[in-house]
Amino acid sequence: MGDTLSQAEIDSLLNALSNGELAPDDLDGKEEKSVKNYDFARPTKFSNDHLRTLKIIFENYGRLLSTNLPAYLRKSVQVEVMNAEANTYSEFSNALSNPVILGVVNFAPLEGNIIVELAANLGFAVVDRMLGGYGNPLEKNRDFTEIELVILERILEVCTNLMVEPWEAVESIEPRLERIETNSQFAQFVSPSEMTAIVTMNIRIGDIEGLMNICIPYTCVEPAIDRLNTRYWYSSLKEDDSGKYRENIEDMIDFVKIPVRAMLGRSSISVADFANLQRGDVIKLDTKVNEELDVYVGNIKKFTALPGAASNAYAVRVTSVIREEQ
Repeated sequence: MGDTLSQAEIDSLLNALSNGELAPDDLDGKEEKSVKNYDFARPTKFSNDHLRTLKIIFENYGRLLSTNLPAYLRKSVQVEVMNAEANTYSEFSNALSNPVILGVVNFAPLEGNIIVELAANLGFAVVDRMLGGYGNPLEKNRDFTEIELVILERILEVCTNLMVEPWEAVESIEPRLERIETNSQFAQFVSPSEMTAIVTMNIRIGDIEGLMNICIPYTCVEPAIDRLNTRYWYSSLKEDDSGKYRENIEDMIDFVKIPVRAMLGRSSISVADFANLQRGDVIKLDTKVNEELDVYVGNIKKFTALPGAASNAYAVRVTSVIREEQ
């Protein structure tokens, strides 16, 4: 309970008010609170942290595209994530050109679909490369033929399957390309007012450059939205790193075959002597019979050894190991 004013204090305040020495607003001891505007037509569902995490996820996805697509296109592919922003689906669909390449991807077990938009010039360049061309886009855009759509569907399926690993830290997904749309008028897959995250990626195939936009509706990732933050993403990666990858790599390295060769010696002869070599001629080497030979693993000098034989075959016996520090 606040302090109780005496009669003298009350009379003093009344006199100050009547004389203009004290304004009525000065009696309000409450501080004015700032009001933050909220747009109900564009509710903020994707926070900045969500968008940062999506950008990190698709940066990993871009690196996978850069290493896997050249195997199909036989040309260098460079992918760069430009930005990630939140927009309504109507803003995304209104910006679509015609013709357009829209891949509808089922994001199971999450409900709903995400949309992969590929620039038309990249689509024609991909078709040209897959059919043996130089990967040049058309000078004038036209509708895609059925054969071209089948080729693009194969590439988009590869791109869809590559999404599994980048999303693994957030959600174990099994994405599946459901269909391809080429007309922007049939691009109403979700409500126009639905908030979406748009991840824009710049793709360069040889000298051809274009954009790929990934449209992710909020309703699709809502069950996993709590895990869509950088802290959880990095902690999940740290927990998953249990050393199994290193063990697998070591196991695979154990079975790799590498060339090993022993250098008996070297010699120099003239071109004329080389041209006149006959069977039975002797070439003098720069090593003696009792000297150690250099043994190379690949192109690296790794051992020294003495020559000999084993089971009717030439062999060498290792006498020392050459360490890197030597």
